Amino acid sequence: MRYLKLYITFFLLASGFNLSAQQAASNPKMQWFADAKLGIFIHWGIYSVNGISESWSFFNNYINHDAYMKQLDGFNAAKYQPAEWVNLIKESGAKYAVITTKHHDGVALWDSKMPNATTTVKHSAAKKDLITPFVANLKKSGLKTGLYFSLPDWSYTDYDGFTRDRKRYDYKQDSARFKKFQNYFQGQLNELSNQYNPDLVWFDGDWEHSGEEWQAKNILENLRKVNPNVIINSRLNGHGDYDTPEQGVPVVRPASPEWELCYTMNDSWGYQPYDNHYKSPNMIIRTLVDCISMGGNLLLDIGPKADGTIAPEQVKILKGLGRWTQKHAEAIYGTQAGIPQGHIDGKTTLSKNKDVLYLYLDYKTKNGILLSGIKSKINKIEVVGNKAQVYSIKLNETDYLLNLKEADFDSDVTVVKVSVNGPIQLAEEKQETLSLANLYAAPKQRDLTNLNLSKLAMNLNAGINIFQNTNLPADGLDFNPGINNVDQKISNWVIKNAEALYKTGKGIPSGHYQGNTALSADKQTLYLFVEGKPTGPIAIKGLKNTISRIRVVGEGTMLNHEIYNKLYWSKIPGIVYIPIPEDKLDSELTVIAVLLDGPIDLYREKVGAIESNL
Repeated sequence: MRYLKLYITFFLLASGFNLSAQQAASNPKMQWFADAKLGIFIHWGIYSVNGISESWSFFNNYINHDAYMKQLDGFNAAKYQPAEWVNLIKESGAKYAVITTKHHDGVALWDSKMPNATTTVKHSAAKKDLITPFVANLKKSGLKTGLYFSLPDWSYTDYDGFTRDRKRYDYKQDSARFKKFQNYFQGQLNELSNQYNPDLVWFDGDWEHSGEEWQAKNILENLRKVNPNVIINSRLNGHGDYDTPEQGVPVVRPASPEWELCYTMNDSWGYQPYDNHYKSPNMIIRTLVDCISMGGNLLLDIGPKADGTIAPEQVKILKGLGRWTQKHAEAIYGTQAGIPQGHIDGKTTLSKNKDVLYLYLDYKTKNGILLSGIKSKINKIEVVGNKAQVYSIKLNETDYLLNLKEADFDSDVTVVKVSVNGPIQLAEEKQETLSLANLYAAPKQRDLTNLNLSKLAMNLNAGINIFQNTNLPADGLDFNPGINNVDQKISNWVIKNAEALYKTGKGIPSGHYQGNTALSADKQTLYLFVEGKPTGPIAIKGLKNTISRIRVVGEGTMLNHEIYNKLYWSKIPGIVYIPIPEDKLDSELTVIAVLLDGPIDLYREKVGAIESNL
């Protein structure tokens, strides 16, 4: 059974993974941010009155600027309860919040004293400073304060930009006018810094000018005079502290030691009443797990209504998220990126001193969970949330089969805590592959069908197909492996799923799909191996192809899919979610075939900041 390590070894060598390279925060001031893991983004502004795109609706000429600004008359914040907002944010498990103080439309939600400023105090129906009470409640609660600030101000008469096809002037030809704008926005930033002393400033819109034109060095100098430890996101022309990918969960971990995915619950940042494309709490929880497994944070967005209330759909998601974060707090906050994919069918993280490995399982199974390539001595294995002991079978010196009771599985993501002796060490030996004889061998003591099929899937994923030189037909009929006393369950499974074994080759790289995969000879069909019973739809990241159809291998059942977070202006693909009916799941290992419009094409670039929405 030592052949389990082959795939893992290949992965370790290919990825150059080094456990000793996993360090604490890059700078002491970043430690709270690195530990926080979850923040809540708040996009609130006059755009919530009509439920239209924030600022972009007039910039893109979907509505003219005058009509857009008339929303000030309907922005009343009549039911705004900042203390309730903060309580809900805290209940979600977030450790910080970032609120829009001013979007690109230039409407300030605080009482800005800068000349010609458009504010909710002076110009909206609310007649209120909306930032001060929210920040006061944040600080009182112990949560960290983040302030979003748009660098461009498309409504300010001395800013050069106005709409997509209209400029007020050429700033290079009228530097004096642009200087007025620079003084204006610098003054507003100084107001925010002095009044609220934020822990984090979240800039946006830097693509319209250079760092020099934004006076980035001056911005940083002024902010740090008030708070030397203030954290800045990466959208200040390279002057920030951490990367901020948007909407698309990275396939490859961002290069920055700290990073944060800003992410909507539906397809909109601000409140839009007809955008019902909400993700489920399960999908959001799994997105959080995806982020923390790569050492990042999730900044989850809400868009309050014009009256200050939060839509029930958004409240439900926050409360669902809070149920999970409260139960699994020790496996969230203060963790760091986990071990490479391939050791378990699931995500992982590590404790700070690397002597605890957390396993995240978004499926339930009665067949046991294979944990491979752990060289360290395991001291204890338990379920996070109830401390139930996990029964494990040691298969060899580095591989284990974990068995959980059905009652110990979480409804969304189960977390298993593996405590090891000292910083975790992973096996690196190159070993032999699975053979037909080992696969088909009839069990002697216990049923190893699922375990052997999991090994088979690992081999296929690594490009090792033991059926390649056999007479296995595509439909599996009449196949004889030439082995006596076979495991009949294995034989039945191979016949049923022969299509996924017939001339298939190496699967897709790690990060795109959580489990094991294989590709057809023409690379136009992607086979996904699905362990147990998923708690929600399975997901594929970074798939650039159009999907022609999806079906359950061996069943013929066609499945639907849904794409989330595909931005029309971005080349990054959305996330493909595929729900699998429970009655179509194989009791041992389910295989899903995804037929593509051509040879598979994957997006696998490293993601930093979003450079432009234009």
